Amino acid sequence: MTAAGIYIHVPFCLRKCPYCDFYSVKYDADTAEKYVGAVCRNIAAFGGRNVTADTVYFGGGTPSLLTPAQISRILDTVYKNINLISPEITLEANPSSLTAEKLRGYRSAGVNRLSVGFQSADDSQLRFLGRLHDTARAENAVLEAHAAGFDNISCDLILGSEGQNVGSLDRTIDRLLGLPISHISAYMLKIEQGTPFDCDDIRRRAADEETLCQLYEYMCGRLSAAGFEHYEISNFALADRRSRHNMKYWQVEPYIGIGAAAHSDFGGVRYFCPPDVSAFVAAETQPVEIEDAAPDRFEECVMLGARISDGFELSRLTALGGEQRTRDLLKRAAPLAAAGFLAVTSERIALTERAFLLSNEIISRLL
Repeated sequence: MTAAGIYIHVPFCLRKCPYCDFYSVKYDADTAEKYVGAVCRNIAAFGGRNVTADTVYFGGGTPSLLTPAQISRILDTVYKNINLISPEITLEANPSSLTAEKLRGYRSAGVNRLSVGFQSADDSQLRFLGRLHDTARAENAVLEAHAAGFDNISCDLILGSEGQNVGSLDRTIDRLLGLPISHISAYMLKIEQGTPFDCDDIRRRAADEETLCQLYEYMCGRLSAAGFEHYEISNFALADRRSRHNMKYWQVEPYIGIGAAAHSDFGGVRYFCPPDVSAFVAAETQPVEIEDAAPDRFEECVMLGARISDGFELSRLTALGGEQRTRDLLKRAAPLAAAGFLAVTSERIALTERAFLLSNEIISRLL
């Protein structure tokens, strides 16, 4: 059986970033403590189900608002109730909420991978993004993490801030490559409906689509030259430093989500916990709503597998959807391969790097 991933949503922020549409509420120490208790209670509910996992991911929100003792309690509960094998344990962290002492505590608790919300090495861009840290604090956070024993550190980078151009991006990449990191997640700024950024003023100030493409292509070249594998549309890693947990999503492997707004794909069903901290804390076990009781795994393998450089295996598609469905897909793939957008072998199909920016259009043509 494929080992599952455990995702724990920590929906607390000191201040919500104006571009973010992930579910979070303002941090309150008392509520956070009750929330941790509910997380542990829900993990314990899997104790009799003989679940095996090899990744744990604390996402948010701002998981680094939880204390090392709280993270330790959660991980102790995971170890007691789930068969955790050689795990990758990731904690997302905001530089403004990290200290050297907390980092040592997280490492002692068992966290072995840190994902730092670096975003930019230009302070004016950080202010535009509403971040609470400046460049110096972000760099110090990474260095303090490395000193605390973290040798697997990822940094987030946002493309498209006001005033960003190839020159400023180049300087940010220089600063990142000068740090002891092994992974970079780079995202194009997207104006999400209902966020504070959802207004004409921000649309005028943010990078346009042409500039975004230029920045993305330049970044891909720089990171490739520095030895970072472009293994997923938005992710780059040094050797053996891919995010094992996120690969589960793209390879359509099972994962269990714990917490308000957490999604799961487990037991053949996609489901989620509603985004309501109070309801999550009050319930003996988290309320869930079914997202898809019978997912089309053939379609999912194409849609998600196309995001990674490995692509998707034809033998798996055949097992999931039958030979005729696979043959039909190969027919649709042929002209895209001839145009240089797909690499097709007898074993798998993968997007070429030049096709990553066109992934949505290519996936729609394949399906």
